[in-house]
Amino acid sequence: MIQSFLDYIALEKNYSKHTVLAYKTDLTDFKDFCITAYDQQEIQDVNYSQIRSWIVSLVNRELSNKSINRKVTSLKSFYKFLQKIEQIELNPLAKHKALKVQKKVQIPFSKEEVTQVLNVISEKTDFISVRNKLIVELFYSTGIRRTELINLKQADVDFYSKTIKVLGKRNKERFVPLLPSVFETLNNYISLKKNIETKEEQLFITEKGNKIYETLVYRTINMYFSQVSSKVKKSPHILRHSFATHLLNEGADLNSVKELLGHSSLASTQVYTHNSLDKIKEVFNKAHPRGSHKKK
Repeated sequence: MIQSFLDYIALEKNYSKHTVLAYKTDLTDFKDFCITAYDQQEIQDVNYSQIRSWIVSLVNRELSNKSINRKVTSLKSFYKFLQKIEQIELNPLAKHKALKVQKKVQIPFSKEEVTQVLNVISEKTDFISVRNKLIVELFYSTGIRRTELINLKQADVDFYSKTIKVLGKRNKERFVPLLPSVFETLNNYISLKKNIETKEEQLFITEKGNKIYETLVYRTINMYFSQVSSKVKKSPHILRHSFATHLLNEGADLNSVKELLGHSSLASTQVYTHNSLDKIKEVFNKAHPRGSHKKK
């Protein structure tokens, strides 16, 4: 039944290979536990108390609550699938409550830090520098995810409308506009790219003509922002976070930011409003007649 479920989420739900593998790992882990602890081969026949024992074993293995919740979510989806194909009547996890996870506030880069990085990169005009500048600009001006950027094809660029087609999670397409300055960098990069022999369809390549990869993108962002920022985390996701936060600070509609980020629900986008609310409070306290700064 596990393989049927994996086929279902891969073929019908269009989950990525990475996600399908994660589900497979979680379900296999649970099945191994059931065999060892209860000598039970079929996990569709388990009850909630057995699942609770598994969760306790995960806690004892010192997995984080976030990791445990993810594993339980995989199991819950599996049982929903079994209900759908009428293999079971009740989902043993129907009333399960997720473990509490302490939310970490991610601090975005400031506008000044982004500007400083772009100024540093702009000092050089070689292929790698121009490519890296375009990578930074796309992260910051479109909110694109790292995997989305890596998988961008040159054919995804619409030079007439000055937009890019982004293939997001679950193969969901969205079209993102390019700022004039970013479009200029893009044209400059493509001109330089013509001098490199490559068989790749991807927009971004290495100086040897190969497709860029995740660690290269991470190192690029980390290297440049380490020069201007003392923030602990300096990653592509923080640039995506900065994009959303700065847009919201400037009064952008939450729904529009949701569409640009490629989120399926507003709940996902609302995690970016924390810093925006802090900004609003600051402006409110400074501007309001009874703000704290006016007290004597």
